[in-house]
Amino acid sequence: MTKKGSTSRSLALETLVQWTGTGKPVQGFINRIVHDSGLKNEERQLAVMLIMAVLREQEYLDSLISRFSKTKLRKMKPLTLAALRIGVIQICRLERIPDSAAVNETVKALKKMRQPGWLCSFVNGTLRTIARNRESLPKPENAGPEGTPVLNHPAWLTTRWQEQFGKEQMQAICRVNNLEPNLCLQVNCFNRFHTGRNTLDTLDTLNILKARFAAKGISGFKPGSFAVDSLILYEQQGAVTDLPGFTEGLFQVQDQAARLACELLGPFKEQGRYLDGCAGLGGKTCTLAALLPQDALLVAVEPDQRRFRLLQENLQRQGLTNQIKQVETVRQDLQTFAAAKDTPDTLFDGIFIDAPCSGTGVIRKHPDIRWNRQPEDLISLQQTQLELLHTAAVLLKPGGALVYATCSLEPEENQQVVEQFLAAHPAFALTDCRDFLPASARSLVDEQGFFAPLPTEEIEGFFAARLVRRSL
Repeated sequence: MTKKGSTSRSLALETLVQWTGTGKPVQGFINRIVHDSGLKNEERQLAVMLIMAVLREQEYLDSLISRFSKTKLRKMKPLTLAALRIGVIQICRLERIPDSAAVNETVKALKKMRQPGWLCSFVNGTLRTIARNRESLPKPENAGPEGTPVLNHPAWLTTRWQEQFGKEQMQAICRVNNLEPNLCLQVNCFNRFHTGRNTLDTLDTLNILKARFAAKGISGFKPGSFAVDSLILYEQQGAVTDLPGFTEGLFQVQDQAARLACELLGPFKEQGRYLDGCAGLGGKTCTLAALLPQDALLVAVEPDQRRFRLLQENLQRQGLTNQIKQVETVRQDLQTFAAAKDTPDTLFDGIFIDAPCSGTGVIRKHPDIRWNRQPEDLISLQQTQLELLHTAAVLLKPGGALVYATCSLEPEENQQVVEQFLAAHPAFALTDCRDFLPASARSLVDEQGFFAPLPTEEIEGFFAARLVRRSL
């Protein structure tokens, strides 16, 4: 049911205002406000584009608004500031939208929200002034004080990244995070729907997908540089579910880093038992299921009802259910699951722990993360991560592999967690991830043996450690 009078701008404005200050993922607000609005697909896409663009360039937008507004930003209400940001992002970044439409439609959104005339006039006047001066506006590279770059990240995050990676690398990470992300697909080479066979090799499936994309006029794609069974779409418009091959399960959305991390659980044993202890929506579960030998067992544990349902749907769509591979899904948290599974006959040969984390490696995909996170979050997350590893440790067979992974760049969640775990569990040893990755990805392993790519235009920031429990 369409909300009466809703437009792309009004939905974007409502979403940003309701999200501000909550510390919650913006996607939940987008789902509730935008996707449930009843508007046409194109209008919903524009609303989401505006929201994400504002979050990626929030600091830059504020620097421009400050130049032309007689009112200080700190004195503005969230609604006023959100409206100005939405207007400015259209003026500066969406060339297909005329300045007049950007201004008028943004002001209309305020009027729909029954804002007073003086406020609408203020927003209208400020946006028109910025539009008139568009050609002389500074770029993000020199829009800060004394011509310094505007990085569009909170100072606490850029400071710690500069200390960790150096100034040049910190700025490179920020630049990547401010770009609209490409869509990375993980090709499903274990699929029975379109050929009647149980298996296809990577080249078969890639060629099928390329042919289907070409038939639909989709030409902007290339293979991944690090994971050969990944395909990067850099001109993708519209819903992923509308892409050719989605329904048949020929692919899933998965970054190369996440795909490669699954390799670290190998070498996979015939009749082996494996556990995905934090399955989530099932991206890595599906990859692990495809990698396992036919007679191996994979158990996927996920407590959240919504994520558990999507986990099952994704396994089913990709043909990775029990009819083809032995995959069990359990709706429990890992601690509850472990309480009944610590006998010798229920231990696992390999366990994958994709732990909850700050997500600072995937800010490009989730731009709200940079504004939601606070430094103190890292310590509380560290405790959760250690608890998960301690629980997983008792479920692993001697000689088995335990892979710990996050999509974080922060040492508190990565190296420090591994160090503390090893100190508490002397039976475990760190192994070099380089030995378990394809040659194309070995450059992503650091000198300590951790798989630790930094965000670039082709791969997300990630961390993984491979730990082995010594044989008795």
